[in-house]
Amino acid sequence: MTAGSTHTNSCISEFSNSLIELHYNHTGRLVDRESGIDNINAITVTLLIFCNVIVLENLMVLIALWKNNRFHNQMYPFIGNLALCDLLAGITYQVNILMSGKMTLTMSVTAWFIKEGSMFVVLWASTLSLLAIAMERHLTMIKISLYDANKKYRVFLLIGTCWLISFTLGALPILGWNCIGNLPDCSTLLPLYSKKYIAVLVSIFMALLAAIVILYAHIYILVKSISQKVINHNSERSMALLRTVIIVVSVFIACWSPLFIIFLADVTCQPKQCEILYKAQWFIVVAVLNSALNPLIYTLVNKEIRHAFFQTVCICLIKK
Repeated sequence: MTAGSTHTNSCISEFSNSLIELHYNHTGRLVDRESGIDNINAITVTLLIFCNVIVLENLMVLIALWKNNRFHNQMYPFIGNLALCDLLAGITYQVNILMSGKMTLTMSVTAWFIKEGSMFVVLWASTLSLLAIAMERHLTMIKISLYDANKKYRVFLLIGTCWLISFTLGALPILGWNCIGNLPDCSTLLPLYSKKYIAVLVSIFMALLAAIVILYAHIYILVKSISQKVINHNSERSMALLRTVIIVVSVFIACWSPLFIIFLADVTCQPKQCEILYKAQWFIVVAVLNSALNPLIYTLVNKEIRHAFFQTVCICLIKK
């Protein structure tokens, strides 16, 4: 590498750093960058351990689902996809912690967008997966037929579509929908993100949750009706699995709604006006807590998944 190219790369890096610093200073978040992973404290260590627990929990759920053949159809691929989303949430949040504080000011603009966008990709994948489960169950119940294993392609088509949409929504800021060059339009929580982008994401999130709730309300009515007419093993399994998913959806809404309420405040507040926006890290922790609760819900509520989960844990311990 020549001296000229080294100098050019250095200038680009300095420009990126100064741009990030400019945006954080405008939104009043520059003070937050004084601390971070370079000042490790008990809270940071606890959060990192918490992230590792999330990864381990969901990895065990994925292994349990993969090793049991009876889970390779019905809704279990969707539950496996949710476990994958939760596992990735633990990893991405851990990366965010490690790259916070002063580290933020040393990053390139591209790296910053990738770091922040990754959390959005995982969030959208989780939300859309819950919607996909609702759509799949609704289609199955409307046809009043048991799940056909030959329709497995539909499951993976829905899952693939979820991830495609998630990556598209998460990539919009890095593709140009940001507030670089337009400071008044900058988000306080995410200083390089456009407030208009945040507003659109909140609107989509609320619309998806409304659709999920409506679909599950109708599905629950249909399942109850069928269960009363035909009492058999399959209907009992369907009801048990439906209860599991409804609890997962309820916990998801409870954990993520506070963060999106903060995003609404972010859209309406001017920089340095709303004090609550500077405490957003605790709302993020509550949101990520959802990824730790889901494996507990699977194992406590659903008997089949619980049996497979503990069987997998026992096998892993014996091998050690």
